[in-house]
Amino acid sequence: MTQDRRSFLKATGAVVSAAAVGACAPDSDAPDSNAANAGELDGVLLAALGQVVFPTELGEVEQEQAVREFQRWATTYEAVPELDHGYGTAEIRYGPADPAPAWAAQLQGLELEATKRHGSGFATLDFDTRSTLVRRHISADDGTGMPPPLHARHVAVALLSHWLSTPAATDRCYGVLVTPRTCRGLDNVSNEPADAS
Repeated sequence: MTQDRRSFLKATGAVVSAAAVGACAPDSDAPDSNAANAGELDGVLLAALGQVVFPTELGEVEQEQAVREFQRWATTYEAVPELDHGYGTAEIRYGPADPAPAWAAQLQGLELEATKRHGSGFATLDFDTRSTLVRRHISADDGTGMPPPLHARHVAVALLSHWLSTPAATDRCYGVLVTPRTCRGLDNVSNEPADAS
């Protein structure tokens, strides 16, 4: 009986405490409450960034799709995931932490700098001004080649790198429907890939 009463009091105390904290906590819809949105990537800023970093051959629809796919990937990324390991090793390796909060901060940094330098938000600047602003931030990125999105130091590089890893980018590169990482069956194995256009 004592154990049951103790459990009841603990549970009741936790509920009362949570209710008290909830009543005192700032409204989640309040504009100054950024805790819930710390890792949320601003779609408008990402779209404006995509116009700068994606190849000019990409149309508006393709750019929007690439931005949506990047947002979806970043939103669903599991922080520090357990990685596959080869046979013969018992070592368990883990992937990187969630990069989205840093990328969100970089997007806000671009917005602030655009406003301070040019008196206008990043998305409203003309293409050349936006491009200059972005180049200033990614020029310090050392190394050779395009890093995987998770290892990109800036959200602009991550956005482009993510698109380059998609089947759509591969198809555009070769001009035919290679569509990597898809099951195509053996019926058409001897046929040339269809034209991408």
